[in-house]
Amino acid sequence: MKVLLDISDNSKAPFFMELIRSLNYVKVIKEVKDDSKMEQLLQDWTEAFNDIKLHQEGKKALKSARNLLDEL
Repeated sequence: MKVLLDISDNSKAPFFMELIRSLNYVKVIKEVKDDSKMEQLLQDWTEAFNDIKLHQEGKKALKSARNLLDEL
């Protein structure tokens, strides 16, 4: 399971991150500290998840991996 969190009190963030890292079943994949980067990241992820949902509902066709590689 993936979880995205926004810690509103920056003074509590170091404690929270230390706590999370101490759990052997949790892996911190990416930590974003710049708010502008975070907003862009959230927007990109939201768009990607919406595209996946539409594809699963048959409302949007996505490119195949082969087509993506061919574009490179």
